[in-house]
Amino acid sequence: MNVPLLDLKAQYATIREEIQQVTQEIFESQYFILGPHVDELEAQVADYCIAKYSVGVSSGSDALLICLMAADAGSGDTIITTPYTFFATAGSIARVGARPLFVDIEPDTYNISPDKIEQLISSLDAAARSKLKAIIPVHLYGQCAEMAPIMEIAEKYGLLVIEDAAQGIGAEYRGQRAGTFGDFGCFSFFPSKNLGAFGDGGIVTTNSDEWNQKLRILRVHGSQPKYYHHLIGGNFRLDALQAAIVAVKLKYLDGWTRARQKNAAVYRTLFADAGLEQIQLPVEKQSRHIYNQFIIKVPEKRDALRQHLQDAGIGIEVYYPVPLHLQQCFAYLAHAKGDFPFSEEAAQHTLALPIYPELTAEQQAYVVEKIKAFYA
Repeated sequence: MNVPLLDLKAQYATIREEIQQVTQEIFESQYFILGPHVDELEAQVADYCIAKYSVGVSSGSDALLICLMAADAGSGDTIITTPYTFFATAGSIARVGARPLFVDIEPDTYNISPDKIEQLISSLDAAARSKLKAIIPVHLYGQCAEMAPIMEIAEKYGLLVIEDAAQGIGAEYRGQRAGTFGDFGCFSFFPSKNLGAFGDGGIVTTNSDEWNQKLRILRVHGSQPKYYHHLIGGNFRLDALQAAIVAVKLKYLDGWTRARQKNAAVYRTLFADAGLEQIQLPVEKQSRHIYNQFIIKVPEKRDALRQHLQDAGIGIEVYYPVPLHLQQCFAYLAHAKGDFPFSEEAAQHTLALPIYPELTAEQQAYVVEKIKAFYA
């Protein structure tokens, strides 16, 4: 049996006619950059996230970058984030000339630890503390970080909060949607996301009139009006084609989320029935987990299990094999193995299993059967 990690063709088959209709409209209009389709998507995403504004941008990575630019983050600034995330989180910090300050994760959710954030800030002297600019928590794998204590810490020390919600659209913490706690919420429309485009794209949510206006200026090279530049921005514009496609898919997002949640429940039953108690399944700690990924932690032989499953035709992946503090490009931060043990443990022992909405119960049973056979 073949079980892909993600089957976008199966999803496309259910919305083909709508996608082809809206893309044909754009081909006929020849209006490809920003414009009414982007305006429409921005209004719909703001409504979905229960935010005042959303600003379409060129990618999830650029969403982070433009927020840091809007905050005037740069040389001399330090920004707190997690070392266990996709590269863009810390990469965007370095790109504006600021310095990442890593904080370890919670071992059960893999999200940044608020206690570790407080411990880090408390350990800094006055000079180092004065350089702190912001916190970038990541809502990893589709579950929100502990935002209440993070926001309390941010308020206590006068820090901005930029939520990396690339994997978290629709996730909730105490009933509130991801991307609406901090100053900015950054989302990705990369095709593998729960709400994916047919290429790159992203969006930023904010409840601030000032941030909304500045983001819109920065995404068009800092010009307002056209050809008059009071700021140095970049080309962060969202394609109309991608906006129109995402708008079609947004109508189905909650249904797809329910299917992912159902698949997660099926996995829990299958693992329990198989007697695989040694495998740690995802912890549902917050009020709405949208399961961008279904992450298991295995006690040993993770890479051998990975190969075993791949040989059986099962698509699996390691997110992420090398924590950011051990990446060569961040060697200048002078971190060493052991600095962030929970992040390193997750990198060495976790696997992502297929969880996409169209996954069948038979496919899931096959996945768990093969895992059981490996450990038997």
